[in-house]
Parts: sequence; structure tokens; C-alpha cells
Amino acid sequence: MNLFELIASDYKKHKKYGGNFFTIVFFTQGFWAVYHYRISHFIHQKVKWKIFRFPLLFIMLIGQKGIEILTGISIPGSARIGHSFYVGHFGGIILNANTVIGNNCNISQGVTIGVSGLDQNRGTPILGNEVYIGANSVIAGKIILGNNVLVGACSLVKDSFSDNSVIMGVPGIQVSQNGSKGYI
Repeated sequence: MNLFELIASDYKKHKKYGGNFFTIVFFTQGFWAVYHYRISHFIHQKVKWKIFRFPLLFIMLIGQKGIEILTGISIPGSARIGHSFYVGHFGGIILNANTVIGNNCNISQGVTIGVSGLDQNRGTPILGNEVYIGANSVIAGKIILGNNVLVGACSLVKDSFSDNSVIMGVPGIQVSQNGSKGYI
């Protein structure tokens, strides 16, 4: 997908949860953060000439800091996120620069996706498609969450889980195989 198709898919996903063009574009902080991420990621991936790349990345870094101050959402341009990404609420969302998130995923407020582990186990998570992450959850380490995974609110996920898992608790454990259907 090109940049415009990705932004359109994110907009459609935000619209699915309510609102019109005016409220989404001017009052939805999650959409602001995702929109800025898409432009930053495009520059990070596509602009290779150093004479253009460094000034543009610097401008995007300044813009990212502004978005972080206004929204409390940090999505670095080097993260890899699939289409139809939805950030539902204001604040406290931190993604590591090496995070990989699949298509059609939802993230709630207070979520951290970060680096953890020691030696060969140190790394960042890879999330599959249609993953729902509940409020105030932490996903950390060199782990893989499969497709259609649901992470319950206030969970700490430090282990890999297969497709259709429902994960809850500290540390997170699989409580069912019902997946994220109905949450995405």
C-alpha cells in the first residue's frame, strides 16, 4: 500500500468507531499520532538521499516531540505497522522504535510495547494481524503474538502466544482460544 492508502485505511478504521471527518481530523489525538507516524515512516523508508533525508527526519523528529506533548503517544517512524491501525484514546502509549505490528490492530491507552530481556533473548515484540491490546498493558521482550490475539487490560506479556489467544494477568497467561473477534 502507498502512503495515501495507508492513511485512508487508518482514517476509515477511526471512522468505524464513530465520528465524522471534522472530529477525527481535528479532535482525535490517536489519529494525529498515526498520521504523523505514517509520514515519518514514509520518509524513514523511502527518502535515501542524505541531502533530503536528514533535514526531513529532523523535522519529523521535532514533529514527533510535538505529537508526544499534545497526545501522550510516542510512535517512532522506524516502527513497522500495518494498515488500519487504531489508537483509541489519549495518552501513555509508548512504542519501541523496533516494534512490528501487523494489519488491523487496536491499541488502548496506557500501552507500552518495548524492549526487554538479556543477551540473545533481548528484543522487541512482533505482533500479528488483528491484535487488540487492552488499556494499561505492557508487551515486552523478544516475543511473537500471533494473529487474532487479545491482550486483556493491565496485563504484562513477556512470552510468545499463538493465534487466537486471549491473554490476561501479570505475567500474562492464556485464558482462552476465543481471540480478538468482536474487539477489532
